[in-house]
Amino acid sequence: MDPVVIKMTFSVVGGLGIFLLGMRNMSEGLQATAGPALRRLIGMVTDNRFTAVGVGTAVTCLVQSSSVTTVMVVGFVNSGIMLLKQAMGVILGANIGTTVTGWMLVLEIGKYGLPIVGASAFFYLFGKKERLRYIAMAVMGIGMVFFGLELMKDGFQPVREMPAFKAWFEEFSADTYFGVLKCAFVGCVLTVVVQSSSATLGITIALATTGALSFPTAAALVLGENVGTTITAYLASFGAGANARRAAYFHVIFNLIGVAWITAVFRWYLPLIEHILSWSNIPDVSAAATGADGKPVYPHTKAGIALVHTVFNVANVVVFLPLLGSLSGFLERRVSDKPRREKKYLTNLEFHMFDSPFAALEQSRAELRKMAVSTREMLEDLRSFLVDVESRHARSREIFAREEILDVVQKEITVFLTDALSGQLSHDQTEEAKQQIRIVDELESVSDYVVQVVKLHLRLKDSGQRFSEDQQSEFCDLLDRVEEFFDLVVQTEADPRDLLERAEAASHALNETVRSLRSRHWDRLSHEESTPLVGTTYSDVLHSYRKMKEHLLNVAQVRAGEK
Repeated sequence: MDPVVIKMTFSVVGGLGIFLLGMRNMSEGLQATAGPALRRLIGMVTDNRFTAVGVGTAVTCLVQSSSVTTVMVVGFVNSGIMLLKQAMGVILGANIGTTVTGWMLVLEIGKYGLPIVGASAFFYLFGKKERLRYIAMAVMGIGMVFFGLELMKDGFQPVREMPAFKAWFEEFSADTYFGVLKCAFVGCVLTVVVQSSSATLGITIALATTGALSFPTAAALVLGENVGTTITAYLASFGAGANARRAAYFHVIFNLIGVAWITAVFRWYLPLIEHILSWSNIPDVSAAATGADGKPVYPHTKAGIALVHTVFNVANVVVFLPLLGSLSGFLERRVSDKPRREKKYLTNLEFHMFDSPFAALEQSRAELRKMAVSTREMLEDLRSFLVDVESRHARSREIFAREEILDVVQKEITVFLTDALSGQLSHDQTEEAKQQIRIVDELESVSDYVVQVVKLHLRLKDSGQRFSEDQQSEFCDLLDRVEEFFDLVVQTEADPRDLLERAEAASHALNETVRSLRSRHWDRLSHEESTPLVGTTYSDVLHSYRKMKEHLLNVAQVRAGEK
């Protein structure tokens, strides 16, 4: 093989690999340092479509990947964190936010990429503070992006002098409508293969700046890359709920229709881009280069490609924004929300994706909230079981079924978080994952003791015995106290330290109540006739309520960071 081709291949492949690794490091570093900001942004998403677009833009600028944002959104919709219409607005914003990468590449600092990598690597390797290390990781990623782009650009330089490559590139010329479609298709396929629109954008810029591609051809490739990037969210929606699939389909529809109408007006679109560039003060950095056909390279190649990308996405958002309500209704009608026959998991966790630790923890937090609601409902079911003697067997079956579901949910959340812990998590994210695992375990233990109380009552009933009305009333009053304690510990949004103090005071009061009931029970046994089974069962029921309280107190301690 020609040594020049070998050298070119090594340079391009190496540059692409460094570019992709840089994008990943930059994304992970930014997510780790911007976690609280991301959470606040997601919390700002409302039914206001402009707010949703703004949030999507900001989140994508922070994570530096529209694929991560859209996959995140699919997961949030699947978990019930976001409504479909909200998710559609965020997806629109993500398409605007992803254009920031193109403008980053416009900066003429490729020669500084390697020094940036070297300098930030020292802070990453030897820094003591975790936040500093993640900032260094993000900066190192930026340096790798520019260094990788520079390697690809240098690697593609010989292409202009090779007749075979020249002939091949001439097959993809955007000088006709079908030529534009052909180039867009190539850009789409390339993005599907590489799984990164930023990487294919970098390849396109590298080829265009060396003159191997004409500016119109590069612009058409960029349009296709927008379609190719939708594959990530589409694959993420497999096996997900109906709304998650609707969100992924909307992402595909948005880009397909956008490319369709932009390619239809392509002959007027490029002059618009050139007209906008003529107003700018961007240096004529590429004018000295010549392309494969001997003609001068388009003078503002990088800026032009970035502007093509930006105008395409902004124009599409302007077109689609008023149509969100209609598109949401269309997708709800066309995509069935019937449950699938086979569902591997009871939770809506995305087990195959951990590209975003923030998104993984947000999904598990949503499932934890659902588990807390279900456990609270079990306490309400227990009250119905105690009060309505006639329907006890039906109520008991409902409680047993709910507890079995919670067992599975607890296992799924624990496995999910354990897998997440094996990834690249910051210290705060690791601690939060551990806290969630512990809280899930405590809630499942509460459900176990609810079932234990039911079994004790059923055992007494099966033996033809029952508690007295006074004892039943005591149990109902005690259950009231446990439910209040549950609401305080699990559902109260307060400062964890303050919450723990209140929980410890309430726990002490509950202990006193249990002691008082136990003393009253032994006094009653000495004055009233009772069977041994009733006597021991009463004590066992009291013990179960006390254990519920202890597990709930553990939740307060976990939230306060003491366990």
